[in-house]
Amino acid sequence: MAIPAAQMRSTTELNPLLDRLRDLQCGFRKQPMPTVLERTEWLAKLKQVLLDAQDQLVTALNEDFGNRATPETMLGEIMPSIQGINYAMKRIKRWMKPSKRHVGLQLQPAKAKVIYQPLGVVGIIVPWNYPIYLAMGPLTTALAAGNRAYLKLSEYTPKTSALLAELLTNNFPDDLVAVATGDAQVGINFSKLPFDHLLFTGSTQVGHAVMAAAAENLTPVTLELGGKSPVIIDKDFPIAEAAERICFGKAFNAGQTCVAPDYILLPKSQENNFINAFKACFNKMYSSNQQHYSCIINERQYQRLQDWLVDATQQGATIHKMESVAEDAEQGCMTMHLVANTKPGMKIRQQEVFGPILPIVGYENLDEAIGLVNSGPRPLALYYFGLDENQQEKVLTHTHSGGVCINDTMMHVAVDDLPFGGVGHSGMGQYHGHEGFLTFSKAKPVFSKGKFNGAKLVYPPYKQPILKLLYRFFVR
Repeated sequence: MAIPAAQMRSTTELNPLLDRLRDLQCGFRKQPMPTVLERTEWLAKLKQVLLDAQDQLVTALNEDFGNRATPETMLGEIMPSIQGINYAMKRIKRWMKPSKRHVGLQLQPAKAKVIYQPLGVVGIIVPWNYPIYLAMGPLTTALAAGNRAYLKLSEYTPKTSALLAELLTNNFPDDLVAVATGDAQVGINFSKLPFDHLLFTGSTQVGHAVMAAAAENLTPVTLELGGKSPVIIDKDFPIAEAAERICFGKAFNAGQTCVAPDYILLPKSQENNFINAFKACFNKMYSSNQQHYSCIINERQYQRLQDWLVDATQQGATIHKMESVAEDAEQGCMTMHLVANTKPGMKIRQQEVFGPILPIVGYENLDEAIGLVNSGPRPLALYYFGLDENQQEKVLTHTHSGGVCINDTMMHVAVDDLPFGGVGHSGMGQYHGHEGFLTFSKAKPVFSKGKFNGAKLVYPPYKQPILKLLYRFFVR
């Protein structure tokens, strides 16, 4: 298991790095509006760094987790990072183009437009579960928007964080991209810096603290949190097919994904069928090669999950343990557990699971399932399995969540052209694609007039005939 990294960046060094990113001689203040070419070159460099170091990154992440399945690192970290860069590079010129806006007749002659100006220095706090993708994704959109970036990497993936820090500092000047690593205290001090925008990805609990720290400087924040992302299986969807798609999404990275299915809502009559189908899918996916199944990041997280299983068992739950993956407490390997006969007071029903435990909740009808979802905090993702388009629309319009997949799980995050973000307790703001560019830009309205000034007609002293004419045409 990974051991938290020793502090690699003293807190006293945080402010000087931020100052350099803003520096008048070489930082943002020297070049507050980078060109299309400059931004494209930054992203091309970032892409090449990732391509050249992909094998090193896979190895580092595998060592940090004890076992991190190589295909999961490639599919969940490297590939989406590269694709996100490619997507942004092709669209930077279009995104930067000023947007013409309408000017009413009463304000003519004049023009209006919106220009998209970089905010300045963007702070990015990176979590441990996807330390490459959740660093590269925000960094990509921050650079595409013309900003400087300052990253705080996770102490729980020390080898990966050290490698990323080395790659970024060796390939980018510290007045463009800066990196901090270290323990929780470094993270606290980092969130107190006066950034122009701060993006945090992590737990809701820590998100409260980050937002409070940022408020001291009125720093705007994007919070990508988590929550209990539900899966609703309707009666018309084949249960075996649903089980296979859910199994892939839940077992990926051993459930350590912010948008992983957190609990299942399904017709009570289908509970046993789902359990049997899920077991068959999991055994098929992982029995032949246990290296394809990732470990839990550290002992603390492993013990938390074990304690929650004990809590559920003591309250009458039935645990269905997948036998195809051998558990190893020392290495941190924990197989998948389906939990039936759950009760609302169980910890696995109250808090985000973030691991290979999947509670099952039976319902009588879809309205009851929707009511159960709406009775809790709004989740980061919601997954609905059903073929009736009217029912699909009902779920979409009667629930709130950061994102939705219909008849699948997690795949919406991989769509570059879809915004990603939470709502309520699952976060605020969004990034990815064009929305990421807008998040890290100031949409500045510009109103322009020429030599002729028609507004003089309404300057004091006010002339009643002109005012009456204006009121007649425009106050109706």
